Amino acid sequence: MKRSALSEVWPLSPLQEGLLFHATFDEQAVDVYSGQHVMELEGPLDAEVLRASGQAMLDRHANLRAGFRQTAGLAQPVQVIAARVALPWREADVSALPSAGAEAEADRLAAEDLDRGFDPAVPPLLRFLLIRFGARRHRLVITNHHILLDGWSLPIFKRELFGVYRAGGDSSGLKPVPPYRDYLVWLSRQDRQAARAAWRRELDGKQEPTRVVVADPGRDPVMTELTELRLGPEPTGALRELAQAHGVTLNTVVQGAWAMLVSRLAGRSDVVFGAVVAGRPPELPGVEDMLGLFINTLPVRVPLDPAQRVCDMLVALQARQSALTAHQYLGLAEIQREAGPGAVFDTLVVYENYPFDPTVAPAAPAAADPDSLRVTSRGGRQAAHYPLTLGIRPGRDGLALHVDYRPDLFDQRTAAELLARLVRILEAVAADPGVLVGRVPVLGAAEWVRVVEEWNDTGVGVGV
Repeated sequence: MKRSALSEVWPLSPLQEGLLFHATFDEQAVDVYSGQHVMELEGPLDAEVLRASGQAMLDRHANLRAGFRQTAGLAQPVQVIAARVALPWREADVSALPSAGAEAEADRLAAEDLDRGFDPAVPPLLRFLLIRFGARRHRLVITNHHILLDGWSLPIFKRELFGVYRAGGDSSGLKPVPPYRDYLVWLSRQDRQAARAAWRRELDGKQEPTRVVVADPGRDPVMTELTELRLGPEPTGALRELAQAHGVTLNTVVQGAWAMLVSRLAGRSDVVFGAVVAGRPPELPGVEDMLGLFINTLPVRVPLDPAQRVCDMLVALQARQSALTAHQYLGLAEIQREAGPGAVFDTLVVYENYPFDPTVAPAAPAAADPDSLRVTSRGGRQAAHYPLTLGIRPGRDGLALHVDYRPDLFDQRTAAELLARLVRILEAVAADPGVLVGRVPVLGAAEWVRVVEEWNDTGVGVGV
């Protein structure tokens, strides 16, 4: 890795390479890999200290100052780390507007900022927008390209940001953290030949893609929409008991249910879908506190035998995934080159088991300390280029499920029906883990007609 007085030059991680490809493949298309994170700030706020705190985060973490380039003479793209960059900061005041108008204008400003996108070569790929609603109410909108930060990193980023704010914009009190560069060095030391061989073995014999919609290479990216559903404590507890009784994780249980649903939608008894893995090697010191893009998207293969018990299918699924743990760093494009079309999929599963995020914790009453700043998460806007993405967020009060879908391929009703059907599969499996795979009710009659005839006209028969 090259160094100079002005910058460093680093390689890219596998997922960074993939995101850079999508960002530069069609510069006129919607950049679905930019996202926003919105926080409500209630109480006294010093905007200049908050701005200084954001700048301190850029100064502290070199990878937040990265620009991504395909340089002449180099076979692979690189990330060039600037010695210093200024935080893009913007303030807007909507306090003079009536309540509804202020909210509408704030939403418009956030959408406008997101639509600006990023030039991957020009750092930083991160912006702050502070919207003032009143003397004691503000909204902070952080827009960034996912090539910088993954979902695991965001709670760490926010924890550090507001820790620096409480220290008056001074980051010297934060504990030292290893740089993202250490992870890239770790990647360079892995046995890629062994990883390629492991993925070839895993996907051997799988000849055809698993698609729930017809492939169209000319289909432009679009921002996805979302439908949500929450499993309460009782059904979630039943799923946890099932997982514990059979030595699998809750994530594996949901993946198995998703595989059964995708099997019906795609007309395949041997299905592949994508799954996002944390990608943080436990042997790397300090990795749990690093900021950056560590996650990877990998194919999950689930052969479904109608005569097999669901609990046995889940045990086999977890065993397959455990055998691949040491090889989860290999990039998806490389896996698909090695394994062929059988490794291609168009649905994704994301198990959002992130570190504790203080901004989504229940806020204390304002009267408890009127002079303190309360920070609460207001969510954000995320997207992916897959037609369907299932998100799973475990919590004390149950299991939150959401489906992000392309609105040009699915309508809200269809997405909600699919999510409801997934919940029914989970409930059926929790009630009887020994039920045969072929006996699990996946699609009702009305859903069958709607899903198969209205939007899954792939020319492939859908199994019962």
